[in-house]
Amino acid sequence: MNGPRRQRGAMRNVFWLLGLAALAVALALLTGHNQAMVSLFWPPYRFDVSFNFVLFCLVAGFVLLYLALRALSMFRELPRQAQRWRSQQMERAAVGALMDALSNQIAGRFVRAQAAGLAALEQLNSHPAAQWPRRGQLQQLAHLLVAEAAQSLQNRSARDEHLQAALHPKLAKESTEAREGALMRAVRWAVEDRDLQAARSHLDELPQGASRRIQTLRLKLRVARLGGATAEALEAARLLAKHRAFSPEASRSIVRGLALDALREAHDLAQLQSVWSRLDASERAMPELILAAVERAHRLVALAPDEDMAAQAHELTGGWLEPVWQGFAALDEGLQHKLALAMEPGLMRLDATGLARLEQSQRQWPNNAYLQYLTGQACRQRQLWGKASQLLGQASHSLREPALLRRTWCALALLAEERQDQAGAQAAWKRAALLGD
Repeated sequence: MNGPRRQRGAMRNVFWLLGLAALAVALALLTGHNQAMVSLFWPPYRFDVSFNFVLFCLVAGFVLLYLALRALSMFRELPRQAQRWRSQQMERAAVGALMDALSNQIAGRFVRAQAAGLAALEQLNSHPAAQWPRRGQLQQLAHLLVAEAAQSLQNRSARDEHLQAALHPKLAKESTEAREGALMRAVRWAVEDRDLQAARSHLDELPQGASRRIQTLRLKLRVARLGGATAEALEAARLLAKHRAFSPEASRSIVRGLALDALREAHDLAQLQSVWSRLDASERAMPELILAAVERAHRLVALAPDEDMAAQAHELTGGWLEPVWQGFAALDEGLQHKLALAMEPGLMRLDATGLARLEQSQRQWPNNAYLQYLTGQACRQRQLWGKASQLLGQASHSLREPALLRRTWCALALLAEERQDQAGAQAAWKRAALLGD
C-alpha cells in the first residue's frame, strides 16, 4: 500500500516541477525582450510605462484584492466561529458528563452517576437552540442513566420521572433504539418491584421486531414466572433455548422445571392430558417429566376416587411410562425410586402382559431393589404368596428409602398373616412401625 502511494506522490511532484518550469519559460519569453510601452492619457497629461510594469501591477493588484476579500470574509465569520466554538465546548461538556455517569454507573457509584447524569441534562437543556448532532439521543441516554441510578438508590419517584422523560414522543422519534432500551429497562424495574401490570404494559409497548430479541424473551420469561403464567413462561424458555441464550444444561433445567410446574397445576385428567400434549417430543421423552405426569395422575385419582377415572389414568400412564422402561438401564437411583412410587398405584390393574414384562425386567436386573419391590407387590396383588414373599424379603435387605421399606415390611406382615405365621407377622409389623409414617 505505501509503495504505490509513494510512486503517485513522486509523479505528482514531477508534474508540478514541469508546470512551474513551463510557466517560467513562458514569462521569460514574454517579458525578457519585450520593449512594448503602455500609454495612459489623462488630459492634459500622458504617462508612458513599461508593459512589464503594467503586467506586474495587475497581478499584484489581483493578489492584494483577493487577500483583502479573504480577510474581510474571515473577519465577518469571527462571531459565527466563536459561537460554534462555544457550542462545541458545551457539547463536549455534556458528552463528558454523560460518559462520567456511565462510568460511575458501571462502577456501582450510583450517587455520582446520578449527579453526572443531571449535569449532562443541565448542559443539554441550557441551550435548547443549539444544533448538536444526536441531541435527542443524548438526552434520552442521560435520562436513562439518571433513572438507572435512581432505581439502584431505591428512589422510585425520580426513576419514574426520568423514565417518562426518556419515553417522550419527541425524543423517541430521534432514536427508536434508545426508546426500546428504555422500555426494556422499565420492564426489568417493574419485575424487580414485582409490579406485574406495569411490566406487561411496557412489554406491550415494544414493537414486534424487538419482541423477538433474546433480551426481550428473557424479560418475558421473568414476567411470566412472576405472574404464574407457566405456559407462557415455558414458550419463552423454549425460544431462548432455540436461540442458545443459555447453556444446553441450563436450558434443559429451566424447561424441565417449567414443564413440571405446568403438570403440577393440572386440576383434572383432561387438563393433565392437554398439558402433556402441548409438550415437545423431546420434553415428553424426559424421565423426570414422565414420572411427574404419572404421579400427578395418581394424585388426581386419589383426590376424587372414581373407577372410570382410575381406569383412564391407568391407560394414560401406561403409555407415558413406555419410554422410561425402554431406558431403564440409564436411570439413576433417584429416578428408579420415583419410578417405583409412580408404578405402585397401578399394580392392581396390571395385566398379564405387564406382569410378564415386569418379571422379565426383574430377572434382567436381579439385584435391583426397586424391581424386586415392584414385582413382589405385583405378585402379592395376584396372591402369588411364595414368590411375593421371596422378592419382598430380598427388597427389605436392599431398600434404603424409609417409605418404600415401610411398605415392604407391611406387605411382608400381611403375607405372614396369610401363612398363619403370627410371630413373623408381629415382627414385620414391628419393623414397619419403627420406620414411622
